Amino acid sequence: MSRTNFQDLLDAGVHFGHMKRKWNPKMAPYIYMEKNGIHIIDLHKTVVKIDEAAAVMKQLARAGRKILFVATKKQAKEIVAAQAQAVNMPYVTERWAGGMLTNFPTIRKAVKKMNTIDKMISDGTFETLAKRERLQITRQRAKLEKNLGSIADLNRLPSALFVVDVQKEINAVKEANRLNIPVIAMVDTCCDPTNIDYVIPANDDAAKSIALVTETLCKAVAEGLEERKLEKDKAQDEAGEEAEAAPAAPARRVRARRSAPKAEAKAEEVKEESAPAEAAPANE
Repeated sequence: MSRTNFQDLLDAGVHFGHMKRKWNPKMAPYIYMEKNGIHIIDLHKTVVKIDEAAAVMKQLARAGRKILFVATKKQAKEIVAAQAQAVNMPYVTERWAGGMLTNFPTIRKAVKKMNTIDKMISDGTFETLAKRERLQITRQRAKLEKNLGSIADLNRLPSALFVVDVQKEINAVKEANRLNIPVIAMVDTCCDPTNIDYVIPANDDAAKSIALVTETLCKAVAEGLEERKLEKDKAQDEAGEEAEAAPAAPARRVRARRSAPKAEAKAEEVKEESAPAEAAPANE
Protein backbone atom coordinates (compact mmCIF):
# COMPACT_ATOMS: atom_id res chain seq x y z
CA MET A 1 0.00 0.00 0.00
CA SER A 2 1.53 3.32 -1.11
CA ARG A 3 2.02 6.13 1.40
CA THR A 4 0.07 9.37 1.18
CA ASN A 5 1.90 12.15 -0.68
CA PHE A 6 2.61 15.25 1.43
CA GLN A 7 2.63 17.58 -1.57
CA ASP A 8 -0.78 16.33 -2.75
CA LEU A 9 -2.25 17.17 0.66
CA LEU A 10 -0.70 20.64 0.51
CA ASP A 11 -2.03 21.30 -3.00
CA ALA A 12 -5.54 20.21 -1.96
CA GLY A 13 -5.58 22.63 0.99
CA VAL A 14 -5.91 19.86 3.57
CA HIS A 15 -3.79 21.95 5.98
CA PHE A 16 -6.25 24.85 6.30
CA GLY A 17 -8.07 24.75 9.63
CA HIS A 18 -10.70 27.08 11.09
CA MET A 19 -10.25 30.54 12.59
CA LYS A 20 -8.38 30.66 15.87
CA ARG A 21 -11.42 31.87 17.86
CA LYS A 22 -13.40 28.78 16.77
CA TRP A 23 -10.79 26.18 17.64
CA ASN A 24 -11.18 23.23 19.98
CA PRO A 25 -8.20 22.98 22.39
CA LYS A 26 -8.32 19.17 22.12
CA MET A 27 -7.06 19.51 18.54
CA ALA A 28 -3.89 21.28 19.74
CA PRO A 29 -1.61 18.23 19.12
CA TYR A 30 -2.51 18.35 15.41
CA ILE A 31 -2.04 22.11 14.88
CA TYR A 32 1.27 23.26 13.38
CA MET A 33 0.89 27.04 13.67
CA GLU A 34 -1.41 30.02 13.36
CA LYS A 35 -1.32 32.28 10.33
CA ASN A 36 -3.50 35.36 9.77
CA GLY A 37 -5.85 34.22 12.53
CA ILE A 38 -6.29 30.74 10.97
CA HIS A 39 -4.91 27.52 12.39
CA ILE A 40 -2.67 25.47 10.11
CA ILE A 41 -2.87 21.68 10.49
CA ASP A 42 0.37 19.69 10.79
CA LEU A 43 0.35 17.68 7.55
CA HIS A 44 3.14 15.38 8.76
CA LYS A 45 0.70 14.06 11.36
CA THR A 46 -2.10 13.97 8.77
CA VAL A 47 0.01 11.73 6.51
CA VAL A 48 0.61 9.28 9.39
CA LYS A 49 -3.07 9.26 10.38
CA ILE A 50 -4.34 8.75 6.82
CA ASP A 51 -1.98 5.79 6.33
CA GLU A 52 -3.11 4.33 9.66
CA ALA A 53 -6.79 4.67 8.74
CA ALA A 54 -6.14 3.28 5.23
CA ALA A 55 -4.46 0.18 6.71
CA VAL A 56 -7.48 -0.44 8.97
CA MET A 57 -9.98 -0.02 6.13
CA LYS A 58 -7.95 -2.27 3.84
CA GLN A 59 -7.91 -5.00 6.49
CA LEU A 60 -11.68 -4.74 7.01
CA ALA A 61 -12.34 -4.94 3.26
CA ARG A 62 -10.02 -7.93 2.95
CA ALA A 63 -12.00 -9.68 5.69
CA GLY A 64 -15.27 -9.04 3.80
CA ARG A 65 -16.55 -6.44 6.27
CA LYS A 66 -18.64 -3.38 5.38
CA ILE A 67 -17.62 0.24 6.08
CA LEU A 68 -20.43 2.82 6.19
CA PHE A 69 -19.51 6.20 4.64
CA VAL A 70 -21.36 9.16 6.18
CA ALA A 71 -21.28 12.68 4.69
CA THR A 72 -24.44 14.79 4.47
CA LYS A 73 -22.84 18.23 4.01
CA LYS A 74 -23.36 19.79 0.60
CA GLN A 75 -19.75 19.86 -0.62
CA ALA A 76 -19.10 16.23 0.42
CA LYS A 77 -22.28 14.40 -0.65
CA GLU A 78 -21.53 13.68 -4.30
CA ILE A 79 -17.82 13.04 -3.73
CA VAL A 80 -18.37 10.48 -0.96
CA ALA A 81 -21.29 8.80 -2.77
CA ALA A 82 -19.22 8.32 -5.95
CA GLN A 83 -16.18 6.93 -4.09
CA ALA A 84 -18.27 4.58 -1.91
CA GLN A 85 -20.15 3.24 -4.95
CA ALA A 86 -16.84 2.59 -6.71
CA VAL A 87 -15.80 0.14 -3.96
CA ASN A 88 -19.33 -1.22 -3.38
CA MET A 89 -19.66 0.15 0.16
CA PRO A 90 -22.84 1.51 1.81
CA TYR A 91 -23.15 5.26 2.34
CA VAL A 92 -25.44 7.92 3.80
CA THR A 93 -25.40 11.30 2.06
CA GLU A 94 -28.96 12.57 2.52
CA ARG A 95 -30.09 12.53 6.14
CA TRP A 96 -28.95 10.45 9.07
CA ALA A 97 -32.11 8.66 10.21
CA GLY A 98 -32.16 8.45 14.01
CA GLY A 99 -31.55 4.88 15.13
CA MET A 100 -29.95 3.81 11.86
CA LEU A 101 -27.47 1.79 13.92
CA THR A 102 -29.02 1.48 17.38
CA ASN A 103 -32.40 0.52 15.93
CA PHE A 104 -31.07 -1.40 12.95
CA PRO A 105 -33.86 -4.06 12.78
CA THR A 106 -36.44 -1.32 12.14
CA ILE A 107 -34.27 0.14 9.37
CA ARG A 108 -34.03 -3.33 7.80
CA LYS A 109 -37.84 -3.58 7.85
CA ALA A 110 -38.06 -0.31 5.93
CA VAL A 111 -35.58 -1.65 3.34
CA LYS A 112 -37.64 -4.86 3.04
CA LYS A 113 -40.73 -2.70 2.48
CA MET A 114 -38.92 -1.03 -0.43
CA ASN A 115 -38.01 -4.44 -1.87
CA THR A 116 -41.64 -5.56 -1.52
CA ILE A 117 -42.81 -2.55 -3.53
CA ASP A 118 -40.23 -3.36 -6.22
CA LYS A 119 -41.57 -6.93 -6.37
CA MET A 120 -45.15 -5.63 -6.74
CA ILE A 121 -44.05 -3.49 -9.69
CA SER A 122 -42.18 -6.35 -11.37
CA ASP A 123 -44.92 -9.00 -11.02
CA GLY A 124 -47.75 -6.71 -12.16
CA THR A 125 -49.57 -6.46 -8.80
CA PHE A 126 -48.91 -2.71 -8.74
CA GLU A 127 -50.96 -2.16 -11.91
CA THR A 128 -54.06 -3.77 -10.36
CA LEU A 129 -54.23 -1.15 -7.59
CA ALA A 130 -56.36 1.98 -7.68
CA LYS A 131 -54.73 5.14 -9.04
CA ARG A 132 -54.65 6.78 -5.60
CA GLU A 133 -52.97 3.76 -3.99
CA ARG A 134 -50.39 3.63 -6.77
CA LEU A 135 -49.55 7.29 -6.21
CA GLN A 136 -49.16 6.78 -2.44
CA ILE A 137 -46.93 3.74 -2.91
CA THR A 138 -44.81 5.54 -5.53
CA ARG A 139 -44.23 8.45 -3.15
CA GLN A 140 -43.38 6.06 -0.31
CA ARG A 141 -40.92 4.20 -2.56
CA ALA A 142 -39.22 7.44 -3.60
CA LYS A 143 -38.84 8.54 0.03
CA LEU A 144 -37.38 5.17 1.08
CA GLU A 145 -35.00 5.16 -1.89
CA LYS A 146 -33.74 8.65 -1.06
CA ASN A 147 -33.00 7.87 2.60
CA LEU A 148 -32.21 4.15 2.56
CA GLY A 149 -31.45 3.15 -1.02
CA SER A 150 -27.71 3.49 -0.49
CA ILE A 151 -27.76 1.01 2.43
CA ALA A 152 -30.10 -1.54 0.86
CA ASP A 153 -27.29 -4.14 0.75
CA LEU A 154 -26.26 -3.57 4.38
CA ASN A 155 -27.68 -6.75 5.94
CA ARG A 156 -25.91 -6.34 9.28
CA LEU A 157 -24.26 -3.57 11.28
CA PRO A 158 -21.16 -2.09 9.61
CA SER A 159 -17.73 -2.91 11.02
CA ALA A 160 -16.64 0.75 10.87
CA LEU A 161 -17.85 4.26 10.01
CA PHE A 162 -16.04 6.82 7.88
CA VAL A 163 -17.33 10.31 8.69
CA VAL A 164 -16.75 13.72 7.11
CA ASP A 165 -17.35 16.54 9.66
CA VAL A 166 -17.93 14.97 13.08
CA GLN A 167 -19.83 18.04 14.29
CA LYS A 168 -22.50 17.71 11.63
CA GLU A 169 -22.66 13.93 11.93
CA ILE A 170 -22.65 13.90 15.75
CA ASN A 171 -25.67 11.55 15.90
CA ALA A 172 -23.94 8.97 13.71
CA VAL A 173 -20.81 9.17 15.88
CA LYS A 174 -22.84 8.78 19.08
CA GLU A 175 -24.66 5.70 17.79
CA ALA A 176 -21.39 4.13 16.64
CA ASN A 177 -19.78 4.83 20.04
CA ARG A 178 -22.74 3.26 21.79
CA LEU A 179 -22.37 0.06 19.77
CA ASN A 180 -18.54 0.05 19.95
CA ILE A 181 -18.25 0.48 16.18
CA PRO A 182 -14.88 2.10 15.28
CA VAL A 183 -15.14 5.61 13.80
CA ILE A 184 -12.68 6.91 11.19
CA ALA A 185 -13.19 10.61 10.57
CA MET A 186 -11.85 13.78 9.00
CA VAL A 187 -11.56 16.12 11.99
CA ASP A 188 -11.10 19.89 11.57
CA THR A 189 -9.56 22.25 14.17
CA CYS A 190 -13.00 23.25 15.49
CA CYS A 191 -14.05 19.66 16.32
CA ASP A 192 -13.68 17.42 19.37
CA PRO A 193 -11.62 14.31 18.47
CA THR A 194 -12.32 12.55 21.80
CA ASN A 195 -14.90 10.04 20.49
CA ILE A 196 -13.09 9.28 17.22
CA ASP A 197 -11.06 6.08 17.07
CA TYR A 198 -8.99 7.05 14.02
CA VAL A 199 -8.58 10.82 13.76
CA ILE A 200 -7.55 12.28 10.39
CA PRO A 201 -6.74 15.98 11.07
CA ALA A 202 -7.84 17.69 7.85
CA ASN A 203 -9.87 20.47 6.30
CA ASP A 204 -13.41 19.04 6.12
CA ASP A 205 -14.93 22.02 4.28
CA ALA A 206 -12.99 22.16 0.99
CA ALA A 207 -14.19 19.80 -1.74
CA LYS A 208 -10.60 19.12 -2.92
CA SER A 209 -9.53 18.13 0.59
CA ILE A 210 -12.52 15.82 1.06
CA ALA A 211 -12.01 14.27 -2.38
CA LEU A 212 -8.30 13.55 -1.82
CA VAL A 213 -8.72 11.96 1.62
CA THR A 214 -11.76 9.91 0.59
CA GLU A 215 -10.10 8.74 -2.63
CA THR A 216 -6.95 7.68 -0.75
CA LEU A 217 -8.97 5.61 1.74
CA CYS A 218 -11.13 4.06 -0.99
CA LYS A 219 -8.01 2.98 -2.89
CA ALA A 220 -6.97 1.08 0.23
CA VAL A 221 -10.43 -0.53 0.39
CA ALA A 222 -10.15 -1.52 -3.29
CA GLU A 223 -6.75 -3.14 -2.59
CA GLY A 224 -8.28 -5.11 0.28
CA LEU A 225 -11.15 -6.30 -1.92
CA GLU A 226 -8.72 -7.33 -4.67
CA GLU A 227 -6.60 -9.35 -2.22
CA ARG A 228 -9.76 -11.02 -0.90
CA LYS A 229 -10.74 -11.98 -4.47
CA LEU A 230 -7.28 -13.43 -5.15
CA GLU A 231 -7.41 -15.47 -1.94
CA LYS A 232 -10.84 -16.85 -2.89
CA ASP A 233 -9.66 -17.79 -6.39
CA LYS A 234 -6.59 -19.51 -4.95
CA ALA A 235 -8.72 -21.48 -2.47
CA GLN A 236 -11.08 -22.57 -5.27
CA ASP A 237 -8.16 -23.71 -7.44
CA GLU A 238 -6.70 -25.75 -4.56
CA ALA A 239 -10.10 -27.29 -3.85
CA GLY A 240 -10.44 -28.22 -7.54
CA GLU A 241 -7.03 -29.91 -7.57
CA GLU A 242 -7.92 -31.91 -4.45
CA ALA A 243 -11.23 -32.96 -6.02
CA GLU A 244 -9.43 -34.20 -9.15
CA ALA A 245 -6.97 -36.23 -7.09
CA ALA A 246 -9.64 -37.68 -4.76
CA PRO A 247 -11.22 -40.35 -7.14
CA ALA A 248 -7.88 -42.20 -7.45
CA ALA A 249 -7.96 -43.35 -3.82
CA PRO A 250 -11.23 -45.38 -3.98
CA ALA A 251 -9.97 -47.16 -7.12
CA ARG A 252 -6.92 -48.40 -5.25
CA ARG A 253 -9.12 -49.58 -2.40
CA VAL A 254 -11.36 -51.51 -4.82
CA ARG A 255 -8.36 -53.21 -6.40
CA ALA A 256 -7.11 -54.10 -2.93
CA ARG A 257 -10.48 -55.61 -2.01
CA ARG A 258 -10.58 -57.64 -5.24
CA SER A 259 -7.10 -59.07 -4.72
CA ALA A 260 -7.76 -59.96 -1.08
CA PRO A 261 -9.62 -63.30 -1.70
CA LYS A 262 -6.83 -64.49 -4.05
CA ALA A 263 -4.20 -63.70 -1.45
CA GLU A 264 -6.19 -65.57 1.21
CA ALA A 265 -6.57 -68.63 -1.07
CA LYS A 266 -2.85 -68.68 -1.86
CA ALA A 267 -2.04 -68.46 1.86
CA GLU A 268 -4.24 -71.53 2.51
CA GLU A 269 -2.42 -73.55 -0.18
CA VAL A 270 0.98 -72.69 1.25
CA LYS A 271 -0.24 -73.64 4.72
CA GLU A 272 -1.48 -77.05 3.53
CA GLU A 273 1.78 -77.82 1.70
CA SER A 274 3.95 -76.89 4.66
CA ALA A 275 1.92 -78.95 7.17
CA PRO A 276 3.74 -82.23 8.33
CA ALA A 277 2.45 -85.46 6.81
CA GLU A 278 0.31 -87.60 9.11
CA ALA A 279 2.02 -90.66 10.53
CA ALA A 280 1.28 -93.90 8.63
CA PRO A 281 -0.71 -96.54 10.57
CA ALA A 282 1.38 -99.30 12.24
CA ASN A 283 1.45 -102.81 10.68
CA GLU A 284 -0.50 -105.31 12.58
